[in-house]
Amino acid sequence: MSDQTHPLPETGHTGLAVPRTLIYCPVIHSVVDLGALGKPVQSATRTALGAEAWRRRVHTVDQMWTEIERLIDAMHLHPERTRLYQDGLPICEHELDIVKEMTYKGSRNHRILLRLHTKGATIMGTESAPLLLQEYNLAKRLLAPEQMEELDGDGRDALQMHARMLLKARDRFIAERINATLAAGEVGILFLGMLHDVTPWLDPDIQVAYPLGTPVGADGVGAPAEGDADP
Repeated sequence: MSDQTHPLPETGHTGLAVPRTLIYCPVIHSVVDLGALGKPVQSATRTALGAEAWRRRVHTVDQMWTEIERLIDAMHLHPERTRLYQDGLPICEHELDIVKEMTYKGSRNHRILLRLHTKGATIMGTESAPLLLQEYNLAKRLLAPEQMEELDGDGRDALQMHARMLLKARDRFIAERINATLAAGEVGILFLGMLHDVTPWLDPDIQVAYPLGTPVGADGVGAPAEGDADP
C-alpha cells in the first residue's frame, strides 16, 4: 500500500474539521476503456446475448458518459483542490501519459480526466499494478471459452471466487489510496466500474456523494441516485 499519509484535519473559523469529499461515479466501461480485454468482452457478450444486446450496451455507455460530463460541468469544482481517481490507472510515474494515450484512443472517461487536469485538477495513480496484472491474467482465462471448457464445475467456481477476491483486494487498495492522499478541504472524483465498492474501507470522515447512484458491488445490489428512485 502507499506509504503516504494525509495530514491532520484542518479546522475553519468555528474550530470544526474541514471535511474531505469524494464524488463516487460508478461507471460502465467502453471497449476502449477495457484495453486489450475489450474485444474478448465484446465477443463474449455478442455470443451470449446477441448483437442487438451489444448495440444497446454501447448506446447505454455513450449516454452515461454524456450525463457524467453534464454533471461534472454543473459541479463548479475548484480544480486546484480536486483529485481524480481512476479505475485501472496504476500508481506509476506515467499516469498522465496513460490518460493522454487513452484519450487519443477515444476514451470519453479519460477525456474528462484530461480536461479537468488542464484546468488544474490532479490525476492520481489509483491502483496497485501487481493486482491489476493478476486480474488481467485471470480475466483472459475467464474470457477464453476453450480454457473454461477444460474445467469442471468446481474449477470454474474456484476461478470465479478468485475473481471476487481480487476485486475486493483492488477495492481495499483504492480506498486506502484515497484515505492516504485526499486532504482536508479537498474533493476527490472516483470513476470506478459498477461491480466495485470501496466504501467499506473509506475513512469515516470522508463524505461520499453519489450523483449517479450507488455502486452495484460484487453482490449485485445498488441504489439509484437521489431523485431517480421509483416512487
